[in-house]
Amino acid sequence: MRIPRPGYLARKLLGVAATLFAVLTFNFLLFRILPGDPVRLLARAGNLSPEAIERLRQTFGLDQPLPVQYVIYLRNLATGELGTSLTYRRPVAAILAERMENTLILLAAATVIVVLLGVLFGVYAAARRGTRVDSGTVVSSLIFWSLPTFWVGLIFVFILGVYLPWFPISGMSTPGAHFRTPIDAFVDIGRHLVLPTLTLALVDIGQFILITRSSLIDVLTEDFILTAKAKGLSRRRVIWRHGVPNAMLPIVTATALYVSLIVGGTIQVETVFSYPGMGRLMYDAVLRRDYPVLEASFLLFAITVIFANLASDLLYRYLDPRVRDA
Repeated sequence: MRIPRPGYLARKLLGVAATLFAVLTFNFLLFRILPGDPVRLLARAGNLSPEAIERLRQTFGLDQPLPVQYVIYLRNLATGELGTSLTYRRPVAAILAERMENTLILLAAATVIVVLLGVLFGVYAAARRGTRVDSGTVVSSLIFWSLPTFWVGLIFVFILGVYLPWFPISGMSTPGAHFRTPIDAFVDIGRHLVLPTLTLALVDIGQFILITRSSLIDVLTEDFILTAKAKGLSRRRVIWRHGVPNAMLPIVTATALYVSLIVGGTIQVETVFSYPGMGRLMYDAVLRRDYPVLEASFLLFAITVIFANLASDLLYRYLDPRVRDA
């Protein structure tokens, strides 16, 4: 394994540090300039007195000038303190840990299905380039890729959850249910994951089909493929032994980026299916002006995107000698 040059790696890490600082600053300012006062919303819900409102401002540090709040914000981040939720009155870090675990389960299931089926259908279409199968696969992929995530979720809710009540339409598990064995609990969670996972998979699988197809078609025109055919190798062996491994580079990098970009889809899906993950948490936090939760959630997702891009860049440089030696 070749390690990237120190100068290249240092430049990348410096860029990551600068991007993180910009994200931290923007993340702090964004939720301070939004219309609406979170303390006033709490007061309206609980009919608090002016003295109680002022104490709330002091408790959450909202009575300080913006520069002072910014310094406190950076200092707390340096110590791992993400603040206290205005809505739940609990440490934000504990809330994020609970919700992130649920979201990771959903993302893992969706990513496995999207990547595996996307690669298989992409290879199938590339191997039959110019046929009706290829044309139908491309058109279907474009249609699925253009579908709104929330609309697909609602269709699944109506068809598979209401009209044909095969799967639960909300939550992550059956409320109040007592399971005799861990397997029963696992099956219940799996049934609740079916519709959200299918929604994400149906919308996102198109991009992997198109990427795989395009990459494999380019590889199948290379000279070493002609050499493999000249040796008398079967078409299947040429494609899977020589074509697919050399076409995996764009797929690997796309997978790294997909894990970070799928966040937008999870917000819609978790809202439609009332799934208790990060997306639903952010949606509720926006409605309730819960600044600490919003700041921490957006910061977590921003860090995920930044480091996913860094990993994709380094991986691309490692896998492709032309980029590595440039």
